[in-house]
Amino acid sequence: MPALDGTAATLVGRSGELKRLDAVIGGLGRDGVPAVVDIAADAGMGKSRLLGELCARARQRGLTVLRGRATEYERHTPFQTFTDAFADVDRAFLDSADVPEAAAPVLHGADRVQGAASGTTGNRDRFGLYRAVADVLTGLGERSGLVVALDDLHWADPASLELLDHLVRHPVRGRVLLVVARRGRQTPPSLAAALTRGVDSGAVLPLALGPLPEQDAIETLASDLPPGDAKEIYESSEGNPLYLLSLLHAFRRGGAASPGTTVRAHDDTASGVPSGLGSLLLDELTALTAAQRRTVEAVAVLGDHATPAMLSLTTAPTTADEDETEQLDDCVGALARRDLLRRGSDGRWTLRHPVLRALVYENTAEPRRAEIHRGAADELARAGASAAERAHHVERSLVGWDPVAAAVLSEAAAQLAHTAPATAAHLLAVVLRLMPDTPDHAHRRGELTLARARALGVGGSLRESRDLLHTLISGSGEDDASLRGDAIALCAMMERHLGHSPEAIALLRRELVRSPGPEPRQAVSLGLALGVAALNTVSYPDVRDTVGRTLEVARSHGDLMGELGALALGSLGEVYEGETAAARRFADAAAGLADSLTDPNLTELCESLVWLAWAEALLERYADAERHADRGLDIARRSGQVHVLPHLLSNKAFVRFTTCRLPSALESAEEAESVARAIGSSDLLAFTLCFKSLILLLSHPLGDTRGLATAEEAVAAAGASGHWWASLAGCMVGHTALVSGDPHRAQDALLTAGGPELLGLQPSTRPGQLDTLVSTALATGNPEQAARWAARAVEEADRMGLHGQRGAALRAEAALAQHHGDPRAAAHLFERAAQAYAPSGATVWEAYSLLLATVQAQAAGDGPRAAAMWERARRLADDGGARLLSDLAALVRPQAEEASRAPTELDQLTTREREIAELVAEGLSNQAIATKLYLSRRTVETHLSAIYRKTSVPSRSALAGLMAREALDRRA
Repeated sequence: MPALDGTAATLVGRSGELKRLDAVIGGLGRDGVPAVVDIAADAGMGKSRLLGELCARARQRGLTVLRGRATEYERHTPFQTFTDAFADVDRAFLDSADVPEAAAPVLHGADRVQGAASGTTGNRDRFGLYRAVADVLTGLGERSGLVVALDDLHWADPASLELLDHLVRHPVRGRVLLVVARRGRQTPPSLAAALTRGVDSGAVLPLALGPLPEQDAIETLASDLPPGDAKEIYESSEGNPLYLLSLLHAFRRGGAASPGTTVRAHDDTASGVPSGLGSLLLDELTALTAAQRRTVEAVAVLGDHATPAMLSLTTAPTTADEDETEQLDDCVGALARRDLLRRGSDGRWTLRHPVLRALVYENTAEPRRAEIHRGAADELARAGASAAERAHHVERSLVGWDPVAAAVLSEAAAQLAHTAPATAAHLLAVVLRLMPDTPDHAHRRGELTLARARALGVGGSLRESRDLLHTLISGSGEDDASLRGDAIALCAMMERHLGHSPEAIALLRRELVRSPGPEPRQAVSLGLALGVAALNTVSYPDVRDTVGRTLEVARSHGDLMGELGALALGSLGEVYEGETAAARRFADAAAGLADSLTDPNLTELCESLVWLAWAEALLERYADAERHADRGLDIARRSGQVHVLPHLLSNKAFVRFTTCRLPSALESAEEAESVARAIGSSDLLAFTLCFKSLILLLSHPLGDTRGLATAEEAVAAAGASGHWWASLAGCMVGHTALVSGDPHRAQDALLTAGGPELLGLQPSTRPGQLDTLVSTALATGNPEQAARWAARAVEEADRMGLHGQRGAALRAEAALAQHHGDPRAAAHLFERAAQAYAPSGATVWEAYSLLLATVQAQAAGDGPRAAAMWERARRLADDGGARLLSDLAALVRPQAEEASRAPTELDQLTTREREIAELVAEGLSNQAIATKLYLSRRTVETHLSAIYRKTSVPSRSALAGLMAREALDRRA
């Protein structure tokens, strides 16, 4: 008979799908070829069979293939899907120095998380874990190409889904293909959304499987039957391959199940399988002996732990020891011959099809299931397995309150809190549900509730975390002051992430004035939380005194971390308000204290480095800002403080953008975005997208719309939020719209964001926004308004006394001079703007200002000066990866420069070809060039072929020589 999972030799009715998959495999790693394939269909429609055929064809082409499967009853085993796939990799490679230790929880499973709760692991940053896994996949792909096939993703655990989302957003470089198969109607919304975004970006190829064609199905699978019976059976199956094969098998057995019942004639089972199909599959088990039935049940319940040794402990035969093994071997052998059990390459037994496993599990008596799970948990404990590895079986063996089991689940939750927070929250929910609601458990219940709320927040369930904290706060008594204070501080953070800073402020103010008041440590924590919430709502002056009192309390009680936090927060608050002198005093004191403390000290309040780094960035101390942001990132990743990562990464992106290091700036911005999305905060996402939009604007060619689209997404994410970055998002739309040639929209966006007088904007950002408004006013024919805005920019910049703000004001004045037809004055003012940026290292704005000065100097007849400014601007832009500025430089290149030399073969090259030729001259390999320019290796090779053709050179060395000769000619 044909195998009921459809693994017959011939794949029926899928020629179109196979043709598309062959094209993807054949073009693996090339530009325009999807990095992910999404196979979606109902249960039994042939997803696994198609996936198997894809894997076979990939192996025939010499590609490495990893195949993993999500399982229904291990949905809270972190990374189970990926761990299953990596089981196919050579252990020697996974244990080698080429594989980062950070990837261990995915590569090896839950047995590698032991010790995480005590902080003995080197990294507790799950996003660093995802990058490490991507690096492993890249390494495997570099050998011979790689296909990772993940089946039944509708059952995947939350950690696997988040890792998959990361891989869809950031496709692995090189010849690596990720293929997922899932049931569309049972797919979690987060997975569906991730794959849809991937389709929109071109990274994902969607394949939806429909019913088998009737003629193909009957000719291939039922040619031995009378045509009428074959047609009736096909119609009953509705073209579902698994159901069709099951009906055919039953019919050939003599009518055990007759045709005429359609696949949707009854409700689905709990596992999503049509009940008609379930009845057919379960009917096959009726002929089993009692021992065989118990063995099948044990395999279904044990899942990934269905090893021969574990089966011998959980099937519980009643004979003597020697006979036990013999009887089990007989059972397993008989079941394998019936094709009910199959043995994997790692020695584990599985049921023939996941649908069959689900049905057997559902139909195993609950006491029997609990017995098998309990036996597995006990055996794993005897073998020294971590609490995280035992948790699945412990949870499913519980029938009531068990303090020992609760301790295991609580320990597992602590171990998984940073790498798999959703699983940690689930395990704590199990403990809390069963824990007796009695006074002697009250304190422990409060601690676990707080831990669960924290895990929910880290995992992105912000509202659920907030609601749980509200319940905890309202139910806490005077004896729980410390727990209550921690809960309020955490609740305020959740409210901020939800865009509810006014609610956070009200909650914190009420707690600070309670009688009796909070003890000093809590008072400092709550005071700092209040200061942050006020910064978000552009109301720092309202809490300036509170921050000052917080600093006094911290100092009077020797609380160095509290003192650092208050100093850093005070510096950021003052620079936001444009009070530069006060901000500098606070920043100097905060930096001195931070640099004197050890990393373990700073771990207690890592947010202080966020506030300090941003204060220093706004004070134009870019080197100090980056140094403190890097230190904060290292501490946050090692301590699992995910909530600070987007702020620190955005700071780093902003600093690197300003200092014209665009590729690394974009890398930091995209990581910040990924973390913000995982946290689930729309406000935080808007914040990260603001900086990404500006980086995209300058790092892509003129006319590219990605910067504007990202700014628009930032506005949409911010919604009606009152946070200051909602107005910042509007400003980003203004800047990107102006560059896109729409000054009317740019002006509307800026004035909507800040109001008619821009009072809705932080004072520290106003000169730059006013500079943009001057350009919009001139472009829309309102020079009088432009003059007023330019004067205001000068006034506000002079008040703050910062080089960069002064540079923006000078640029606004220069635009007016240009409009009035005075190119000499305009050139002078643009050049002064560039000189204002230079001392702080804000080279991206220096280069931009120099290019504007170049045009005006050329118009004024000062060719040599124009050429000198152009040359420096072009070099800064090219070295920093500011493609928009490089394109602008090509457009405004002084004419005298063009006439100074004769054309050469190199003048035929495009901008990208020229860029690659220069890197070849520097000695970079094709792969190194591809990495540096964010291209595929194949694209680099294509460009090189064009370069050789245009320049008539035969080799890399000849090209390098040609580039060197041109450089010498230019110097001459």
